[in-house]
Amino acid sequence: MPRILVVDDQKDVRTMISMVLRVNQFEVAEAGTAAAGLQLFREQAFDTVIVDINLGDSNGLDLVRDMRDLAPDLPVVAVSGMSAFDGASMSDQLTRVIYLQKPFRPAELVRAVDVARAAVQEVGEGALSACAG
Repeated sequence: MPRILVVDDQKDVRTMISMVLRVNQFEVAEAGTAAAGLQLFREQAFDTVIVDINLGDSNGLDLVRDMRDLAPDLPVVAVSGMSAFDGASMSDQLTRVIYLQKPFRPAELVRAVDVARAAVQEVGEGALSACAG
């Protein structure tokens, strides 16, 4: 069963995302801060991460960069309530990130996860990098 890490500072949003993913046969871990998310990411292996761009304690794109430093082929879905993602393509670590604007429907979330995973698989490595340790 694919494992997804959800990092969002809003508990209700994390809960909704997690419920949708579990119904669609994903195993889910949750974190409410960038620091907690990065710690979980370092300790466990994940197939995909979903990160809120506007985390209360930091910028979600910085978290994506940190995670991609550890696992360059990591599939990422970045979510935000903003209508534009200015500066989202500033580095190579932010390529192949799927952006999803809040509010979104459950089907849109699942589709974004599928597209993120497919985008990374297309670049070569069939098995995703795991970061545990």
